Parts: sequence; structure tokens; C-alpha cells
Amino acid sequence: MPPQEVQGEPPHIAVVIPCYKVKSHILQVLDLIPEFVHTIYVIDDACPEKSGEFVCAHNEDPQVSVIFLNKNCGVGGAVKAGYQAALSSGAEIIIKVDGDGQMDPREIEELIAPILSGDAFYAKGNRFADLSRIHQMPKVRIFGNLALSFLTKLSTGYWRMFDPNNGFTAIHSQALRNIDLMKIDNRYFFESDMLFRLGLLRVNVVDVPMGAKYGDEKSNLRIGRTLFEFAGKHLRNAVKRIIYTYYLRDFTLASIELPLGILGTSLGTGVGLYSWIHGIITHQRSSNGTIGLVSISIILGIQFLLAFLSFDVNNSPWNGSDFQIKSRDLSSPQVRQL
Repeated sequence: MPPQEVQGEPPHIAVVIPCYKVKSHILQVLDLIPEFVHTIYVIDDACPEKSGEFVCAHNEDPQVSVIFLNKNCGVGGAVKAGYQAALSSGAEIIIKVDGDGQMDPREIEELIAPILSGDAFYAKGNRFADLSRIHQMPKVRIFGNLALSFLTKLSTGYWRMFDPNNGFTAIHSQALRNIDLMKIDNRYFFESDMLFRLGLLRVNVVDVPMGAKYGDEKSNLRIGRTLFEFAGKHLRNAVKRIIYTYYLRDFTLASIELPLGILGTSLGTGVGLYSWIHGIITHQRSSNGTIGLVSISIILGIQFLLAFLSFDVNNSPWNGSDFQIKSRDLSSPQVRQL
């Protein structure tokens, strides 16, 4: 049965499928998409396997539209092209599904349920919700997801979220129209960058339990290189988020705790290292006063940082009404510059 909106007619639902080296899986993915989906956009991201032409030749569903990109734009660039096409067609809920067959499109109904009920504007899959399925995931991906999840929590403010790079997502057009897609990363950082932008708007995001299949598909993602690359981008976004959230949009006790924490920890660590190195060179023991100053500075600094972190966790966006209020801030020059 097709999902129904809480009020009014069923919403216009669109699916965006970025395609790059997925020729052997794309038709199966299309076959599994539920009938209540109105439009399906297959984005051929200059695929060397010509996945788009393959779909045109073997698919007869009139709801499927193939968009060909002249050059490879990355998964993020391909999805953005699909988003723009879906918005132009009047889609109200836009779902992103990878074309490699790792996601089950039959779970779309569960994915969009929080949006239809008004509980969220953005929903994403979480492969870690069911512990019995984790053993199916390659160990290197488990490690990568654990590390990237913490970095994403820090940079986006969504502390209650997990599996941030999950590409099975759904977004309401109202939220999508308030995001400058040109500023979103074109490559594999796309999902994390989307969450960062949604966090600035305080859009409610929910995790939806889902399964994942790992077969003969080949991932273009390299965990080792990605961790280092993503770490720098997450740090950049974390600084932007904190400045905007705690110094431009509002000023709270946490706005004081953070600099005091950084100052105390840095001062204590710096003085401690200097005294330690000086003692080695001069063969003199540091005075009790110096040791006490270092200890107190570090302890107080850590306490202030933990207090800020606790405040930030509790300040995580999870009320759907936040977006409706905060989205008005888009006219401010501070947001446009981020």
C-alpha cells in the first residue's frame, strides 16, 4: 500500500539514483522500487560502463528518467543534479538510493514514515541499529564508520545520530529548498556535509533501522585515505558550526565554557611541557607551585570542556519546530558566508 500523508493527498515522491560503475546492479535496484514512487531519476555520472544508456535500453518504466552528466561530478554532484530535477518536478519527498544494490528499496516506506508523520524533515538509514546484521559488514567498514560517526557528531551537532555516511536518505523539499546545494561537497563527503548544513538550520534528523547487503559490488571509497581527508573537513565544519551556533546566533553559558576550557587546558599543558623540558636541561625539579598551577589549569580546563560538550549534546536539534523558526535566519549574512 502506498504511504499516505497525515493530511491531504499522497505526496509526490521521487527517488534519485547516482550511477557510476553499477551496470550489473542498477536494473535490480529499479525493479525493487515501490510502485507509490512517482518519479525515478537515474543520474549517469559519466559512468565508464554507460549505466545510463544501459537503463534506457532495458527499462520500460515511464517513471524512470535518465540524466547524463557531461563529466564525472562525484556522488555528491550526481545527487545534487537529481535533487534539482526532483525539485523542478514538484517532488515533496526526495529519496536517495545508491545504484550498487547495497540498499533494499523496499525499505523506502519505513524510511519516509517519519517525514510523512511530521516527526522529521530528513531521515537516513542506520545499519548499526540491528546488532545481528553487523557481522555482514566488512570489518574495515565497521572501524571506519565508528571513527567517522564521532567526527560527524562533532561537526554537525547531531549527537543522537549514527552511521552518518549511510547513503539511504530521504528529505522533505521544504528543507532541501533552504540549503545552498552549491556549497555541498561533490564527493564522498556529501552526506556529512548535508548533515552539517541541516544542523545549521536545526532540521530534525532521524535514524531509521535498515539492512545492508555486501556482495560482489566494488566500492570506490578508500577507508584509510577517506579518514584523513574527512577529518580535516569535519574540523572545518565543527569550527564553523560552533562559531555560528554559540557566538553569532546565540550567546549562552557554553559560549564562555569553551574558551575557558581551551585556555585552561592549553595554558596548563604549555607550562607543564616547558617546565618538564627546562628541568631535563637544567637537572632541576619543578617547584610545587608550578606543579600545582599546571594541575589546576588542566583539571579546570577539562571540566569546562566537558561542560561545554554536555551542553552541546543536549542542544542537539531534534524538535521539528526548530527548523520552521530557524530557517528564517537564512537571510542573515553570517549563514550565507558559512
